[in-house]
Amino acid sequence: MEEEVLQEAPLLTNDAVVLGLLAIILGFVFFTSHSEKPGWQKFYTYVPALLLCYFIPSIFNSLGVIDGEQSQLYFVASRYLLPTSLVLLTLSIDLKEIWKLRHKAGLMFLTGTVGIVIGGPIAILIVSTFAPDVVGGQGPEAVWRGLATIAGSWIGGGANQAAMFEVFKPSGELFSATIAVDVIVANIWMAFLLYGAGVSSRVDKFFKADASAVHRLKEKIENYQLSISKIPTLTDIMIILAFGFGATAIGHFGADLISPFIAENAPQLAKFSLTSGFFWLIVIATTLGIILSFTKARKLEGAGASKLGSAMLYILVATIGMKMNVLAIFDNPGLFMVGLIWMVVHVTLLLVVGRLIKAPFFFVAVGSQANVGGAASAPVVASAFHPSLAPVGVLLAVLGYALGTYGAYICGLLMQATAQ
Repeated sequence: MEEEVLQEAPLLTNDAVVLGLLAIILGFVFFTSHSEKPGWQKFYTYVPALLLCYFIPSIFNSLGVIDGEQSQLYFVASRYLLPTSLVLLTLSIDLKEIWKLRHKAGLMFLTGTVGIVIGGPIAILIVSTFAPDVVGGQGPEAVWRGLATIAGSWIGGGANQAAMFEVFKPSGELFSATIAVDVIVANIWMAFLLYGAGVSSRVDKFFKADASAVHRLKEKIENYQLSISKIPTLTDIMIILAFGFGATAIGHFGADLISPFIAENAPQLAKFSLTSGFFWLIVIATTLGIILSFTKARKLEGAGASKLGSAMLYILVATIGMKMNVLAIFDNPGLFMVGLIWMVVHVTLLLVVGRLIKAPFFFVAVGSQANVGGAASAPVVASAFHPSLAPVGVLLAVLGYALGTYGAYICGLLMQATAQ
């Protein structure tokens, strides 16, 4: 593999400084979004605050002020803050009400999976009619091989993407190019979902969707929060953090034991992502959060457990945003065109099925992000509708890990046949 051309160093390389910048961005967005000034109120009528928390860091990254790839902040946020956040957001969930959402949520998730599986070959077919060179290539340079790794990422996650890399063996250079397509296209779509979450009631009205089940769950959680709400003491906050980070510690401890054990004794289970440490971290943390929701720990919600969890999730949002470089689209526009058409097929199928079953936009958004973004960002999109809904995103994302390798493998074979 040829040596990569060295890129100019970003203006800010110290992660402590970058974290401070991200915190200032988040503070600015929250301050202005709750401002009484008419100008800001009008602005946030059209632009959801969560979208800015995600988009502004991407601008700094695109302009070379920070470098999301060199920074370790995303790793820290996804491994430490995300599982802690999931525990704190899951403390007060009503599992019975969430279970009632399973039919439409599951159907939209599977629709999203099918959209990814058929979207790849359709995108190749369309692009081959006017730019066959873009989707051509032979041997390890065959473009479909690189695109198959995107399918792994978009149905499951990083572990499934790695599995597809081993199965189809694209060249290192092609794999690097497809990773850029994966990240940019997925993040552009996530930006649309975050915007849609801010205007979901209008979208539901347009599609004549019945969002009563989602609203009922939100109201039930909000009423419970009000009934136990109190001014938190320092002791309350320390106990909340103890539960959150303690569960994360157990998650890491368990993941460090389970994933190597499975990798050594049952390597064939890698196709289910069961050899991925991150998979077990998320599963264990979420499971502990669900268990705690049946105990007295549930009352910690009154002292602001979900607010602390949401704050951690917003830091994760900012670190996800700082990994996106919009300007990378111009490096390989042909390949990005394939990725965009692929995503359009996925989205179109979701919207058509969602319209037919009158599913609220929440199911469309979370069903899509559980596929495309996985456990790191599905709860972000779900919590954009309401913090209490974050577990729905996690549960669907875990399902994506299980289906990812199979769906991506089928997609890869279809793309191979289409590219001939």
